[in-house]
Amino acid sequence: MSKAALQQLYSQKRVCADDAAARIASGARIAMPIGCGQPPAILNALANRARAGGSDVICDVRFYYLLCTGIAGQTIFDFDLRAQFVPMSYFHGGVERALDRVLQSSAMPAVDVMPCNFSQVPRSMIEHVGVDTLIATVSTMDADGNFSLGTSADYSIRVARKAGIRIVVEVNPNMPYVRGDCLIPLSDIDVLVENDSAMPVVPPAPRTATDDKIGAIIAGLVDDGDCLQMGIGALPDAVCEGLAGHRRLGIHTEMMTPGLAGLVRSGVVDNSAKQTHAGRSIYSFALGDQPLYDFLSDNPAVEAHGVDYTNDPAIIARNDNVVSVNATLQVDLGGACNSEFMRGRQFSGTGGQLDFVRGAYASRGGRSIIACHSTAAKGSISRITARLDGPTTTPRTDTHIVVTEYGWVELKGKSAAQRAKALISIAHPDFREDLSRAAHEAGLN
Repeated sequence: MSKAALQQLYSQKRVCADDAAARIASGARIAMPIGCGQPPAILNALANRARAGGSDVICDVRFYYLLCTGIAGQTIFDFDLRAQFVPMSYFHGGVERALDRVLQSSAMPAVDVMPCNFSQVPRSMIEHVGVDTLIATVSTMDADGNFSLGTSADYSIRVARKAGIRIVVEVNPNMPYVRGDCLIPLSDIDVLVENDSAMPVVPPAPRTATDDKIGAIIAGLVDDGDCLQMGIGALPDAVCEGLAGHRRLGIHTEMMTPGLAGLVRSGVVDNSAKQTHAGRSIYSFALGDQPLYDFLSDNPAVEAHGVDYTNDPAIIARNDNVVSVNATLQVDLGGACNSEFMRGRQFSGTGGQLDFVRGAYASRGGRSIIACHSTAAKGSISRITARLDGPTTTPRTDTHIVVTEYGWVELKGKSAAQRAKALISIAHPDFREDLSRAAHEAGLN
């Protein structure tokens, strides 16, 4: 299509945010990208429409997503709009936890959660939920008439390619144009809105001396030439800092973080030892600071792909020496991990932890690392425990290496009793006696 034809088609599809919101019907099932991919102007217009009421009433619109930003909490997920808009979260964050507190105080059910491995979310949305609409922030259009999902290929690219899906996009010049399998052609878009707004910035999680100690232990388990996956939070950030002296590392991860981008900029990561996508860092979504978004923009050494690709254990395992690093909330004496449930409520979600635990271990020379502080609640609770307080995110049969500030243990090849003994050895000293007693009572001796 010629440049003139593209511009004409673009103009025909361009509407204001209020008009875009007006085209979403009651009962819609909407897929919404992770984080930065959530379109603020469209969300604000939807909330305004719901608050206005009148003859244009909208209700029972369900949003399917992971990890929303503050703009969603201030608009569609406002407590007062709970009858109109329903959050269907695959991964809770601060917005859901805050909303849960309000719902609890009103004796109402908590925000519902969709248990699902991250790699399976596209299929869940398309086949099982039956989403009918995608709303997303995209980059400006390239010369070929394509828009990049930029920071948020995630499940959105697969939903966008499902026949019959209504695609409503918000074109933001601040969304980085990223290469890879994350492009939506203008011809597939139903309507588009233009909005020049700053990208959401997520400050780094506060780091402690314990984080740095664990980070140094994990960095010592990484060899030159390894391929990295890092989760979110202070611990992975500490690991990245501990890798400053490494060379020829690679990146194949679900989440691109400022820490990982810094390793590329410093030359620690060059992706030269990878068996797939050599020379390029692969991710599915990105969240962080403005320097991260600047790093991603029009960078030929970076690609975004759908999460059913990045998190497919078989795809992960195509690279040798994959090192997966993720955090957990609890580890029981058999090695099972609860990484999502705390104080009787959903805290986060399954996410991609199990995807990478399995993919890294299936990689030739690969290692899956689960890390946590030895205690919680200011030292009053042991994170290594006789039994989990919530669902099992990573089964004991999959857990490979566990790290606390007291060291690391490998669980593969160990019996149940040997696992218990090993995990107690890296628990906080104040709790080792009680844990040993619990192990003895369970016959783990």
